[in-house]
Amino acid sequence: MAYKMIVLDLDDTLLREDQTISERTKHALMEAQEMGVKVVLASGRPTFGMAPIAKELSLAEYGSYILSFNGGKIINCQTEEEIFSSTLSLANVRQLFAVSRREDVYIHTYVGDEILTDKENPFTTIESALTGLPVRMVDNFVDGVTVPVVKVLMVAQPEKLRKVEQVLQEELAEDYSIMRSKPFFLEFTEKGITKGESLNQLIKACGIKREEVIAIGDSYNDLSMIEFAGLGVAMGNAPGDIKEKADYVTDSNEHDGVAKVVEQFVLQNVVHV
Repeated sequence: MAYKMIVLDLDDTLLREDQTISERTKHALMEAQEMGVKVVLASGRPTFGMAPIAKELSLAEYGSYILSFNGGKIINCQTEEEIFSSTLSLANVRQLFAVSRREDVYIHTYVGDEILTDKENPFTTIESALTGLPVRMVDNFVDGVTVPVVKVLMVAQPEKLRKVEQVLQEELAEDYSIMRSKPFFLEFTEKGITKGESLNQLIKACGIKREEVIAIGDSYNDLSMIEFAGLGVAMGNAPGDIKEKADYVTDSNEHDGVAKVVEQFVLQNVVHV
């Protein structure tokens, strides 16, 4: 199979623990793009927080894409054209805020190029560090959100958030796509919006078949694209139930897992020394 698109999660997949891309991985992805393969960065991060990585991999030069907000938005890096976009309404924000208070968890969202929250907490601070977006504190969360937003996050200690997720999957699954991107991030997007569904929209626009796509990820918000792609790959550091549903399991993000997939399935005859 001649693969035409490689779709990559960022945290704990493309990126190592120090938030860098290994030279081996970068070389493999650049070589793939030279061959005409599109590279898509697919993350729960906002678009702004993905831009530096897109620049490092020269995605604009090769006409590749950013799939941000867990599928809520797709951008052509070369033209800056918005291929797809989805939002939550202000009524959705009010509902999710009320639920967050009931469940006693923190909440944040993105307005412009800022993370908006009403209570200082370590998890929103982590998101700010990962994305490079500043945090804007407001007295009233609902009043602070004046326009529709792409997604809302509830954040808390992993053990607590796991219990909250079980409750809300039963209560709100008819109205939202609900997914865990990290143990302390529970994300809400418009119903039906996932990395997998947005990837489907993208390949239609590009004229690429799903069989021609490789998708690589490590977490539960990656599962939809792993199952959708012709070759769905789980990282070696992924949970066991993600690995079970993947077509192939590669090495971890600390040991060039992405590079090894690209070398084996795309570059094929290129031998890494």
